[in-house]
Amino acid sequence: MEINLIVAILIAVATCAIGGVAGYMYRKNNTEKKIDRTEEYARRLYDDAVRKAEDYKKEKVLEAKEEILKAKAENDRERAENEKEIRERRNEIQKNERRLIQREETLDKKADNLEAREENLNKKMADLAKQEEELDELKAKQMSELERIASLTRDEAKQIVIDKVQKEAYHDAAATVRDIETQAKEDGEKKARNIIALAIQKCAADHVAESTVSVISLPNDDMKGRIIGREGRNIRALETATGVDLIIDDTPEAVIVSAFDPVRREVARVAVEKLIMDGRIHPARIEEMVEKARKEVDNQIREAGENAVFETNQHGIHHELIKLLGRLRFRTSYGQNVLKHSIEVSHLAGLMAAELGADVQLAKRAGLLHDIGKAVDHESEGTHVTLGAELARKYHENNDVVHCIMAHHNDVEPQTVEAVLVQAADAISAARPGARRESLENYIKRLEKLEEIASSFSGVEKSYAIQSGREVRIMVKPEDVTDDGIKVMAKEIAKRIEEQMEYPGQIRVNVIRETRSTEYAK
Repeated sequence: MEINLIVAILIAVATCAIGGVAGYMYRKNNTEKKIDRTEEYARRLYDDAVRKAEDYKKEKVLEAKEEILKAKAENDRERAENEKEIRERRNEIQKNERRLIQREETLDKKADNLEAREENLNKKMADLAKQEEELDELKAKQMSELERIASLTRDEAKQIVIDKVQKEAYHDAAATVRDIETQAKEDGEKKARNIIALAIQKCAADHVAESTVSVISLPNDDMKGRIIGREGRNIRALETATGVDLIIDDTPEAVIVSAFDPVRREVARVAVEKLIMDGRIHPARIEEMVEKARKEVDNQIREAGENAVFETNQHGIHHELIKLLGRLRFRTSYGQNVLKHSIEVSHLAGLMAAELGADVQLAKRAGLLHDIGKAVDHESEGTHVTLGAELARKYHENNDVVHCIMAHHNDVEPQTVEAVLVQAADAISAARPGARRESLENYIKRLEKLEEIASSFSGVEKSYAIQSGREVRIMVKPEDVTDDGIKVMAKEIAKRIEEQMEYPGQIRVNVIRETRSTEYAK
């Protein structure tokens, strides 16, 4: 069995070996066939590659030849263009060279001409210098001859001419200045009169002189006894409470209240009228009525101040100043109501400021407040001008308003147009006929003083105070006073009047010099 196994194995091995040899031979034949086919394919590929390479080579050679031809043609074209440009530039350069040569030739010619002209000018300058020397010598000889003939040196003759020209110039200038001053004065006076007349026409106001007494009407004469009271206790109580004098005389059905302070006089008048209406007159009732009258007068004062502010259209005034303005309703100056005067000054100053192009509101405000110091001048020391300026500063009024108040009586020199206008408006309002009352005695004294001042000057023959003391006319002796002297005299008389007299408005000083010659035909 083992032998069979071995035989079987050997047979199997032999079979495997035979199968392997057979397979190898088969594979070898197949491989050789594949190799032959591959080599055949490779030869075909190689032949195709060689053929394609030859074709590509030929194509590239042809392209290269075409590029070479194109490049050669382009180079030929560029060369032709460059040669053409070179020829054009060469031609242009040749033209420029020819132009420069022509310019050089022209400049050479001009230089030659200039040299010739310079030589001619030098010759002419030499001739002119020589002629100038000859003229100077001739002029010197002529001047010497003229000086010998005129017996004057050149400087002396020149000085004579200069003096004559200066004299004529001074005379002409003086005449011109005089004409200009005369014309300006005439025009200025005419315009000023027109402005003042227009302002007065627009602000026409009636004035009634006020007195320092008030008259109270009584229903009957029996009321006088009741006002006096037992042993005069009622009248004493009234006078003590009000600070006035009650005058009870033979005047039928009337009692006179006299007091310098118009506010106290008004309080007394109102209190007495209330007592008369009430009928109960005794010291306690008198005190009660006087207190009510004071409150009523205070209300009237406040209303008067507010009405004045409203009438002049001046807003923003401190309420204390408004009260002081209202007090001016009961204050008089030479019989003129100060509140009405202040309102009129405000309107006049505003109208003139409008005509002159000045600050209208400032002029009206300063005109309204210019006499505010008179509301307290009985209580404080100082002039109403100083007191008014202090009040305006205290209640924060504008510095320009304060200046107008200070300047309206020339306590300080006016520095603004509005200050001058307030001065003028104050004078116009005070000088209006009937605005202020003067006693006959004071009026006569003022006229006599005017004539006395005028007659005190040497050379005065006669003097007359005319037009209610608004003008003084002086006749001078023509043999003692010259035409120029009357101007100086008029200024000196006006200055002395300003220094020695007090008066409202202004006074015209008119000095007249008259020469007469009289002969008789026989």
